Amino acid sequence: MTTSNIFVMVSIVLYLILVVYIGAVLSKRNRTTDDFYLGGRKLGPFVTAMSAEASDMSSYLLMGLPGLAYFSGLCDVTWTIIGLAAGTYLNWLLVAKRLRNYSHICGNSTTVPVFFSNRYHDNKRVLSAIAAVVIIIFFVPYTASGFSACGKLFATLFGAEYHTAMIISALIIAVYTTLGGFLAASISDFIQSIVMTIALIIVVLFGITKAGGFDAVVSNAQALPGYLSLNNLFDVSTNSAVSYNWWTKISTLAWGLGYFGMPHILLRFMAIEDPKKLKLSRRIASVWVVISMAVAVFIGIVGYSMTKAGVIGDLSSSSAVAETLIIEIAKVISSHGWFSAIIAGIILAGILAATMSTADSQLLAASSSVSQNLMKEILFKNISDKMMMVIARLTVVAISIVAVVIAWNPESSVFSIVSFAWAGFGAAFGPTMLFALFWKRSNKWGALAGMLTGGVMVFVWKYLIAPMGGFWKVYELLPAFILASIAIVVVSLLTPAPSKEITDEFDSLKTIKN
Repeated sequence: MTTSNIFVMVSIVLYLILVVYIGAVLSKRNRTTDDFYLGGRKLGPFVTAMSAEASDMSSYLLMGLPGLAYFSGLCDVTWTIIGLAAGTYLNWLLVAKRLRNYSHICGNSTTVPVFFSNRYHDNKRVLSAIAAVVIIIFFVPYTASGFSACGKLFATLFGAEYHTAMIISALIIAVYTTLGGFLAASISDFIQSIVMTIALIIVVLFGITKAGGFDAVVSNAQALPGYLSLNNLFDVSTNSAVSYNWWTKISTLAWGLGYFGMPHILLRFMAIEDPKKLKLSRRIASVWVVISMAVAVFIGIVGYSMTKAGVIGDLSSSSAVAETLIIEIAKVISSHGWFSAIIAGIILAGILAATMSTADSQLLAASSSVSQNLMKEILFKNISDKMMMVIARLTVVAISIVAVVIAWNPESSVFSIVSFAWAGFGAAFGPTMLFALFWKRSNKWGALAGMLTGGVMVFVWKYLIAPMGGFWKVYELLPAFILASIAIVVVSLLTPAPSKEITDEFDSLKTIKN
């Protein structure tokens, strides 16, 4: 291992020690499962905002967006981030405060599945159980993709054996999540968002300098057909522009719909201490998301000029190779002495942070579904809080082991899993959450129909309908979301209206002044 690699490794190790230390310190605050899974509703506005967005962005921010921009230009990636930015803002504007207040009214609900059952007075906990199964189906593989991404990062950088690197990464994430629960995950995510921001700033400034300046970056990009267009993709295989039709744009914008159903983001809304400060959280989150995604995309454009200038190699052989852009830039930075190697370590810790900040939240959400929504509500209703804490922590460990097994194959596709899981949650939970919060006439049968329709249609559309091509080749989230919404309305109207007790709870939201 070279001297620069040693300094890079030291930077990353120190970062990993920090997040484990946070988990150990905060473990003393977890006296009940409410503390473990929702932090006792004690999150401040800054932690709420930044932990929500850090857990949302994952390694897609530092790898996916720059890689997509490098590979095909602005069009595809720009429509994607417009959808994501709009979804982020609308989720904070429409859902955050109402869910925070309503979840408290509905039996002080601590998880999304519990909220669904409490909202509709589902005493048999059918909604909670189905929602828990949905979370397990989509989150365990999603968590595995995070473990896999960490393993690939260390294997690429240091020549480490993939399985060893992946297991160590999974162990660290599982340890601080098991010890500190939701509060540790949230504060770690807040710190990780700062690391991610520093990484983006360093990379873009270094890249512009090495590429020959801003004018050179723009000039090189303009020379490629369709590279800076919002209506055409750049096709590297033919060196030509390919039309990006309106239907594809709508499909890409549909990524924003996923936010309304993301359990790990919705939990942050439920956990804020003072609902009055959600407006501040919304502003912080929205500004950070827009700026960070814009910088990530610009890094992709800068990366092309760095290749043209001979600073880094050609990464255009495939989109997967293009996603290693920031890693390649970090390698160049690390070769400029020990201080630069530490800076490179911070950049690579940013990639690791982006991955870990999502994996810990997914792990916690999947764990709560098993221990809280299935075991306590369905199997062992009279279990003590002390025993539930033990089960909660053991569940985190068990799910981590399952995720490691799923991630064992180093050839598994990280981002295809992310895309599919995003669609699954967006379609199964998004419409259900929106109608639960805003339509008084919706009932538990409609909610159940919407959840099942959305979840099933994601599979049906992706594997049976989309392969037909043409008009049908659309991101599965969009049609599944629409069909789930229709199912909620139709089934709710065809079945008995909710009781007066339920509608009174719904109306009580109007009396809350904050």
